[in-house]
Amino acid sequence: MLHFISRGSNYILMLMCGIYALSSFTIFLPSSESAQKGRMDRQEAFVYVFHFICFLVLFLQTLNPKILLLYAGQVLFFRLMIAIYSRLYTDSSRVIMNHTCFLLAISFVMLARLSLEESIKQFAIVVVTDIICLLVPFIVKKAFWLNKLKWFYGILGLTFLCSVFVIGSTHNGSTNWISLGPVTLQPSEFVKITFIFFIAATLANPPGKRVMGVTILFAVAHVVVLVLEKDLGGALLFFVLFILLCFASTGRLIYILGGLAGGAGASVAAYYLFSHVRTRFQAWQNPWSDIDGKGYQITQSLFAIGTGGWFGMGLTQGRPSDIPIANSDFIFSAISEEFGLVFAIGILFVYLGIFVHFIMIAMDVEGKFYKLLAYGFSICFIMQVFLSVGGVTKFIPSTGVTLPLISYGGSSVCSTLIVFAIMQGIFMIAYIKPEEEEEGNDEETDISVPS
Repeated sequence: MLHFISRGSNYILMLMCGIYALSSFTIFLPSSESAQKGRMDRQEAFVYVFHFICFLVLFLQTLNPKILLLYAGQVLFFRLMIAIYSRLYTDSSRVIMNHTCFLLAISFVMLARLSLEESIKQFAIVVVTDIICLLVPFIVKKAFWLNKLKWFYGILGLTFLCSVFVIGSTHNGSTNWISLGPVTLQPSEFVKITFIFFIAATLANPPGKRVMGVTILFAVAHVVVLVLEKDLGGALLFFVLFILLCFASTGRLIYILGGLAGGAGASVAAYYLFSHVRTRFQAWQNPWSDIDGKGYQITQSLFAIGTGGWFGMGLTQGRPSDIPIANSDFIFSAISEEFGLVFAIGILFVYLGIFVHFIMIAMDVEGKFYKLLAYGFSICFIMQVFLSVGGVTKFIPSTGVTLPLISYGGSSVCSTLIVFAIMQGIFMIAYIKPEEEEEGNDEETDISVPS
C-alpha cells in the first residue's frame, strides 16, 4: 500500500515542481502588483504542500513520531521567517525568500529520508544561521563604507584559509576543514564571500598597475592555498570568479583568454602533481573499467539516476544508501532516483531562475561595487550548481562541490544563506525608491521588477 502511495504522490510532486520551476521565470513578466503578489503566494503555498506530502510519506514509512515533530518545527520555522522578513524588510525580494524555502524544504526531506539525525542537525544550523542573517540586509543597505575594506577582506580570507595548516583535518582526501571543539568548519565556504568582497572593492574604482598587481597576487595566493589543501573544486571556483569579475569590471577580453590558457595549464599540472586528481580524471574517462574501485562513486551515481528514470521510484522506494556520500556531494543522484529526472530538471530550472534574478539585480543596482558584488555572487552560485551536478552526471570530473541549500553540510548551507541575505540587501538598494518619489502614486501600475 505504501508503495502505491509513494509512487502516486511522486506524480503530484513532479507536477508541482514543474509548475514551480515555470513560475521561476513567469515572475519576471511585467504585471500588476496584485498579479505579482498572487504568483508569490502560489509559490509559497507550493512549498508547504510539497513539504507536507513528503513528510507524510516519510511518516507512513517509519511511523516515527520524531518525523512529525521535525515537520512541525520546520513549518513553524518557514512561517516565522517569512513573517519576520516581511515585517523587517517590507521591500525585500520574495523571489529569493520563496526559492530559499523551496530548496531548504527539498533538503530537509531528502536528509530525513537518508538520516533523520543529519536532517535535525541541518535544520538546527539553518535556524541559527537565518536568525543571524536577519541583520545582514540591514548592514549591506546601511554600511556605505563596505567598499573601503578591500585589504581587510583579502587578509582575512587568506588567514582563514591558511588556518587549516595549523588546526586542519582531512576529509575525502582534502585538508580543508578545521575543528573548533564540537564545531567543524570548511573555511573556503566562507572565504569565497570575503574573496568576492575583496575583488569587488578593489575593482570598484579603476586600480593602478601596482594595486592591480597586488590584487592578482592575493587572488593567486587564495587559489594556491586551496590547491595545497587539495581542494581543487574550490580552487577552480575562486579562479573562475576572479577571471569573470575582472572581465565584468573592465570589459577586456584578455582576462577571459588568459584565464582559459592559465586554467588549461593548471589542469595539466594538477593531473601530474596530484594522484587523486588523476584518479578522478580516469574515473571520469571510463568509470566502467573499474566499477569496484576508481569508478565506484560515479557508476553508482549513474545507476541511481538511470534507475529512477523520468518519473522516479517514489520517496522511500529507492536505494540512495548505495550511492557514496549521498547526503552531500551526490545528493542530486539520490533526488533523481526517488523523485525522477523530471523533478531533478525542475530543480535545475529553479537554480537558473535564482541566477537570472541575481543577474537582474546586478544590472539594475547603482554603484560599481554593488554591481560587482552581485555579479560575483551570481557567478559563484551558478558555478557551484554546475560543478556539483556536472560531477555526479559524468559531464565533468567530480570536484566534490556541494549542491547549494540542498546538500548536507553546515558550512555550505551557512555560506549560501549569508550570500542570499547579502543579495537581499543589494536588492533593496537597487529597487527601493525614495519616499518622495512614491508619494501620491497610489494607482496600481504595471511593474517589471521582480518582487
